[in-house]
Amino acid sequence: MSASVATVPAAATASPRRGSRRRVVWLLVLVAVVIAAGVVSVTFGTRAVGVDDIIAGLSGDIETASAAAVAKRVPRTLLALLVGAALAVSGAVMQGVTRNPLADPQILGINGGASLAVVIGLAFFGVSSAFGYIWLAMLGAALAAVFVYTIGSLGRGGASPLKLALAGAATAVAFTSLISAILLPRIDVMSVFRFWQIGGVGGATLEKILLVLPFLAVGAVICLAASAALNSLALGDELAAGLGERVRTARLVAALGAVILCGAATAVAGPIGFVGLIVPHVCRLLVGPDHRWLLPVSALVGAGLLVVADVVGRVIARPQEIEVGIVTALIGAPFFIAIVRRQKVRAL
Repeated sequence: MSASVATVPAAATASPRRGSRRRVVWLLVLVAVVIAAGVVSVTFGTRAVGVDDIIAGLSGDIETASAAAVAKRVPRTLLALLVGAALAVSGAVMQGVTRNPLADPQILGINGGASLAVVIGLAFFGVSSAFGYIWLAMLGAALAAVFVYTIGSLGRGGASPLKLALAGAATAVAFTSLISAILLPRIDVMSVFRFWQIGGVGGATLEKILLVLPFLAVGAVICLAASAALNSLALGDELAAGLGERVRTARLVAALGAVILCGAATAVAGPIGFVGLIVPHVCRLLVGPDHRWLLPVSALVGAGLLVVADVVGRVIARPQEIEVGIVTALIGAPFFIAIVRRQKVRAL
């Protein structure tokens, strides 16, 4: 009898330790994968380069076209890493805040709100700087998030996952129509906006990265600080409140961090979809639903995914390029359908 009692605590404590070790292992593996993806991104592209070209490009000794190509790929790779991480963390937080497995900056219309704000700034206020794009995109993303959540909360049952997804899809369509209405009479604005609208990192520069980096850092800190609160929200509002959590405040703070990340990433890379949808689901399979682990792991997987998608877009269409937003859409659309089908089966 005493032996059996003694073995229960040992088994109970061994399981969390094994879980923590497994998470640490996955974290280290993903760090290595992201580094490898960065090396591949600098090495491969529309132009073939050799070891000498890579060394010259990284050292700043630009004497050949291949070395210049390497020098251009470095900021492109850094921007892809940052944007991928930001979108993935933003998607994970949105899914936690809304308890909606379909939540994603594009599906919820937040990318559309950021795009509409940028178009309005371009067409009517003459905004043309990257700094202006960042503030406009964050403002548009925030207003879109509030609007979608308000519409999705109407009626019985409050903001259910299905209602939020429908409200976000309808809002995204409406924003797209408004963008088209603004752009059609303005050919000059359309020529500037159409390349940004697809979503890509081809225009990356170190100046642009340094400009957006503080916003991404602030958004990431807010999201990470809200990770424990997101774990409480996952239990339901009533239980979270019973545990002492300020539900509305926690939801607002977490959503603010997600909006900052999404708006800043959209401002510099355009509306790239499905990264925030795919990555959190994959990461939950690796490290579980604990947001204290889920958010850092999502950042790594999102960074690696966007870098790999950018490399694929550069390689498969040589000597042309396919923007990364198209590649992520090709990957994400089937994944979205699979999630919808699984949720539908569970509801039956």
